[in-house]
Amino acid sequence: MDLSRRVFDDVSQLIGSRENPTPLVRLGRIPPQGGGEIHAKLEWMNPFGSIKDRTARYLLDGLRINGRLAGRRLVEATSGNTGIALVALSNLLGVPCTITIPSGAPEEKIALLRLLGAEVWPTPDDLCPIDHPKDGAIALARTFVTAESTRDRYIMPNQYENPDNVRAHYETTGPEIWDQTQGKVTHFLAGYGTCGTITGVAKFLKEKNRAVRVIAIEPEKGHTLSGLKNFQESKKPGILDETLIDKTVRVPDGPAYETMIRLAREESLLAGPSTGAIVWAALRENLSADAVAVCISPDNAFKYTSYFAARVAKDGVPKVDLAV
Repeated sequence: MDLSRRVFDDVSQLIGSRENPTPLVRLGRIPPQGGGEIHAKLEWMNPFGSIKDRTARYLLDGLRINGRLAGRRLVEATSGNTGIALVALSNLLGVPCTITIPSGAPEEKIALLRLLGAEVWPTPDDLCPIDHPKDGAIALARTFVTAESTRDRYIMPNQYENPDNVRAHYETTGPEIWDQTQGKVTHFLAGYGTCGTITGVAKFLKEKNRAVRVIAIEPEKGHTLSGLKNFQESKKPGILDETLIDKTVRVPDGPAYETMIRLAREESLLAGPSTGAIVWAALRENLSADAVAVCISPDNAFKYTSYFAARVAKDGVPKVDLAV
């Protein structure tokens, strides 16, 4: 389909698809340790600013097709990006939304949710059982669909357990990467979050070529990398297929933020901190000369400016002169 002269019926039609993929950009100024090429798939070019636009569309389509959306209010736990996309798409359907979000989430994400008209519940982590201390927002969202007084009025897509999350990336993100690299992709890197992206893309790519190495990025315990999860403090999502993962790399906050700045200053890519974590892991891989590594770049830096400034003021990380 030639999109060059198309007038779109609504903004949802701009979400990445095999016919209208998000860009894949080769990193040409930040060299990996070994050889090969590293590419960033710029998911923040989706209309609502993140890879979660894909997930939200599939989650809502699944509920709508099954008749579970009619007459209900949507409620979902999110670190921000899925919620933003869900509210935006729900507005187009005339469906109201309640969003639970960790109270420590960047204020830009909370502001965007409220701008879109969501009812927002910033949630402390200690609502959760001690073995999953970072899942407070999920616990609160579940009360809306389990409490006797509200369960008939709310529906929860539950991105952590819903196979439509995986299907979104199996049917769109994975095929896009395969097409854009002309089937030459050798490494795929993405973060542990809801795990829809890494499971869906890995499933597709390994069906095409079992030799493709899938590398998962996990933040350290107590991290501040919004959208990523450490499984010592968060429950593993039910949709994660660990048999598809070849390697897990633990990334500290500092290198993630430092790489975020390098991407901005050396590649002019205004990517978020989770992108920094993923690219940092790719840069440390001993890639062969013919390797083609693809890193998911989930969202951009604009949702983290206040958070980033506060972090620098607090502990000086990352070690870059921001006044330059």
